[in-house]
Amino acid sequence: MEALARMLEGYLPEEQIAQVRRAAAFAKNVHDGQRRQSGEPYVYHPLAVARILAEMRLDHTTLIAAILHDVIEDTGISRDQIATEFGADVAALVDGVSKIAKIEGRTRAEMQAESFRKLLLAMTHDLRVILVKLADRLHNMRTLGHTTTDKRRRIARETLDIYAPIAQRLGIYFIRTELEDLAFANLYPRRYAVMVQSVKSQLGDTRKLIREVEQKLSTTLREEGIGASVVGREKNVYGIYQKMRRKKLKLLKVTDLLGFRVIVNKVDDAYRALGVAHHVYKPVPGEFDDYIANQKSNGYQSLHTSCVGPGGLKIEIQIRTRDMHHVAESGIAAHWQYKLGERDSQSAPQVRAREWVSGLLDEFGATSAMDFVDNVKVDLFPDEVYVFTPRGEIRRLQRGATPVDFAYAVHSELGDHCVAARLDGQLEPLNTHLRNGQTVEVITSKHARPNAAWLNFVKTAKARAAVRGYLRTQREDEAVRLGKRLLEIAMRELGVPSSALKDDERLQPVLAAHQFRDVEELYAAIGVGERLAALVARHFLPEGEAAGIAGGVAPLAIEGTEGLVLDYARCCHPLPGDEIRGHISTGRGIVVHRLDCKHAKARPQDWVPLAWSDSVQGDFLTEIRMKTVRKRGMLAKITAEIAAAESSIENVQMPDRAGSEAIEMRFVITVRSRVHLARVLRRLRRIDGVERVIRA
Repeated sequence: MEALARMLEGYLPEEQIAQVRRAAAFAKNVHDGQRRQSGEPYVYHPLAVARILAEMRLDHTTLIAAILHDVIEDTGISRDQIATEFGADVAALVDGVSKIAKIEGRTRAEMQAESFRKLLLAMTHDLRVILVKLADRLHNMRTLGHTTTDKRRRIARETLDIYAPIAQRLGIYFIRTELEDLAFANLYPRRYAVMVQSVKSQLGDTRKLIREVEQKLSTTLREEGIGASVVGREKNVYGIYQKMRRKKLKLLKVTDLLGFRVIVNKVDDAYRALGVAHHVYKPVPGEFDDYIANQKSNGYQSLHTSCVGPGGLKIEIQIRTRDMHHVAESGIAAHWQYKLGERDSQSAPQVRAREWVSGLLDEFGATSAMDFVDNVKVDLFPDEVYVFTPRGEIRRLQRGATPVDFAYAVHSELGDHCVAARLDGQLEPLNTHLRNGQTVEVITSKHARPNAAWLNFVKTAKARAAVRGYLRTQREDEAVRLGKRLLEIAMRELGVPSSALKDDERLQPVLAAHQFRDVEELYAAIGVGERLAALVARHFLPEGEAAGIAGGVAPLAIEGTEGLVLDYARCCHPLPGDEIRGHISTGRGIVVHRLDCKHAKARPQDWVPLAWSDSVQGDFLTEIRMKTVRKRGMLAKITAEIAAAESSIENVQMPDRAGSEAIEMRFVITVRSRVHLARVLRRLRRIDGVERVIRA
């Protein structure tokens, strides 16, 4: 803590450093007795995470959240307790980083996917949550040597697939490169060792070579009246390895192993410095990129050029202003370096990051957690290609994108009906890879529809999701037709006329029993095998007498903090204030159900009467269902309101209704009671565009 405090003295006031100290003492107390696999006290880890963020000069709220980031997950401390001690902002950040609680029947991969989606939901409210998560992942990667080989490989693979690309997307260069190299070393240790040794052998004494180029560029720039600093470096090992794989090169053919950054005062100086660099060292034809005029999606701006350096060695030179350099190194974190403590995160990288996250959630929130992660992975490709519409507008796509990806980037309708494309006036097939500077014209037909074969070559997540959504809708239509036929046959065998399906009085109880909104959903469920037609058909027969409720026994008072084996049913999510009863379940003890739950009717001998204690406490899960208009940013508004109502989101689902103007959403949230739930529902109903909010 003292080492961390010395770092903070350089940019935080003493009263804020005192709050960070208090958080460290709190974390030390609640983590007391816990140790990492290395044997060191567990509190060393959160303090190390805070130090990484302090190196980025993050505000004290983020540092406190970093110190407490494992408290909810690994101790008995709740979000409410953190909010009471350190404020709502810190509690929201800690909750956003915390993994969701284990759900019975879910695999490790599914739980990780759900936790990742929860993390992105938290990002829509406060982007600092991802900074804490990246710092957490970086320190875990630095100390991965104490875990088993299988665990090291699994974490390293996840880091390369998700967290390093996210750091790249958010423009945080130093975290991205270190994550890549650490993950590479743990995933392929022999390859890493060979690469390190080979690079060292090829470059020889790099310090002398780097110093020579730095001095020559600095001197020439100064003679031309351009104030600049020049810094050289070896490129990261994983970046070199990826280039070898991408271009199918041997290491001896990879010549640009050194990179140099020229930092100037203003944009005009950047272009003048480019001319100086090309005068000093001969430029390599075709290897120049202007990311100042065409900045990347994460806000990165710089001039890139490759030149032939001393001894014929190719070097890469990046030229940018000091402000551009701050963004290039720290990305979205650069905002808090300048405006410590402010909440108006309107810097260019922050705005782009929010748009990216909101776009992902709006586009793919309807998918399962596993599909959501797959779509995010596709969207995280760092390489980009710039093409033009026939009107001269620039479109930025992933490298390897095709005319189909371009069409969906312009408009979903254009993508759905495209049949061919003209690239620079030449007719080309839809699977052609686009190149920088091409003008793309999409040819459409009103009778054309997405093709399953497109999934073999489309690159962007938006195009892939659109094609899959269309194909899923087609399958649902087929399932509805099949399910209707199966149900009519089953009803005929029981002597129930098919006209019962049109009798609302007989149909509605059946739909309610199976929790379907309409008969189409019922047909679809039968068609895909989720319901058995014979069992559904029996619901149309006259009902038997309902089983009685056991009585005469004093109800057991539930306080919410029982030490006995007690669980809360996920079919009805009982809350304090509901009438309840308990089911005696082997292996689970007493499972609490609402009295009106459909599962609380059968076998009275297995049930015990329950009641809520007057002193009940704790957070309870409940499910709410919403219907909203389909418009961008709606999910972000809803999650912000839920957080403002002192509730947290444990799960969210948006069943895909392709073509519908409305969106159905299902949230599992935490509340303290029915009264607290009512307050949450009132806030949600006030959101413009929300048509209906109910408790499930």
